[in-house]
Amino acid sequence: MNGKDLIINTFKGEPVERAPWVPYTGVQIARLKGYDAQEILMDGDKLLECLLESNKQYSPDGQPVVFDLQIEAEILGCELLWAKDSPPTVKSHPLADTKEIPLKIPSRTEGRLPMVLDVMKRMKAEVGNTTALYGLVCGPFTLASHLRSTNIFMDMYDDEEYVKKLISYATDVAIAVTDLYIESGMDIIGSVDPLVSQISPEMFTQFMASDYKRFFDHVRSKGAFSSFFVCGDATKNLEAMALTGPDCLSIDENIDIVEAKKITDAHHILISGNLQLTVVMLLGNQKDCQKAALDLMDKMGTKGFILAPGCDMPYGVPVENIVGVGQAVQNPEATRSFLSSYVKEVVDIDVDMPDYENLDYVLIEVLTIDSATCAACGYMKAAADDMIGIFGDAKVKVIERKILEPENIARLGLLGVANLPSIAVNGKVTHVSLIPSRAELEEEIRSLL
Repeated sequence: MNGKDLIINTFKGEPVERAPWVPYTGVQIARLKGYDAQEILMDGDKLLECLLESNKQYSPDGQPVVFDLQIEAEILGCELLWAKDSPPTVKSHPLADTKEIPLKIPSRTEGRLPMVLDVMKRMKAEVGNTTALYGLVCGPFTLASHLRSTNIFMDMYDDEEYVKKLISYATDVAIAVTDLYIESGMDIIGSVDPLVSQISPEMFTQFMASDYKRFFDHVRSKGAFSSFFVCGDATKNLEAMALTGPDCLSIDENIDIVEAKKITDAHHILISGNLQLTVVMLLGNQKDCQKAALDLMDKMGTKGFILAPGCDMPYGVPVENIVGVGQAVQNPEATRSFLSSYVKEVVDIDVDMPDYENLDYVLIEVLTIDSATCAACGYMKAAADDMIGIFGDAKVKVIERKILEPENIARLGLLGVANLPSIAVNGKVTHVSLIPSRAELEEEIRSLL
């Protein structure tokens, strides 16, 4: 049984000899050939070169062809800010000042889709018989936020019908792109919607559950499997997400995967995740990564589970760490023996915390994975940045604390932050995995001035 067989049989609910391994390596694979993120997201030959190299080095049973949630938004009029070490971010929102519902649906000839579709076909021809290929579309709520900006969180209270229409339109876009990806050979379609973790289950059900059911029914009607990707602490929403009918939920390290599997098992669907992206994959060494992979496989077993990182890996994750996980998956007993005497070194880090009691301004600390790569983190930071526009930078200061830096991991512990993204105001954690509306945060800041 090859890697693709493992994935397909797992999706079908059939017995497999081990948990399949799907590294969501996104722009990280550019490191394999000395490229940067922008190069592989704009040049199909370079992207394919890196995909094929990662297929050799990382021993994947399945792999995404491209992990970029801005492809659809770019076609629909969002300007992008490009970076060397991350996917681009959205810097303008065409619906920020209007409640128009667009009519445009992306076609195969627009934006970067011709390049992406070509790489999908070539990747299918090269490794499609042995590796299950994932086509990832931007989830409807995240796409709607790209178009409308953080205004959409206020719209959910002020104009419910508009939000429903916008989500329905974004779902139409996701379905159109899905059809192109399936035609190009993708076996599994993932709807990547990190912002779903930032709303309540009631809001998810009210605004997007019916459209998500329409999306997953459509994927199934086309003969492909589906996965619902979410980042952040979406624990509260897992039941509602499962009810929309995906074949798999893909979750990150903010969620207790053992508890989450009880929900997916009850709905007879898979769960995928949730190796820690930063603490283990980025900042740990190869042995740390192998141990984490083995521990996770031991906890989850082989039925209904796919081993994967919690979300898209940062560009800086060392190649040897991903190679090491592949080795642990392929040869668990040999790896277990190799690690038998290994003890992770504990490093104490001194952190200078602000003097919260004596600040002459309001300090908003946004605790994130990285707002440049995590959409939910980006919109949480945008909500904080809006306060500078309202009160001015003399009265309000915003600092992003990314857990890509060891010091900030220690800082999260001192603040008592367990889930990301979060906001702390003057040292007090006030918003955890729920993006506040502008009015809510404005009232909070005003009370402290």
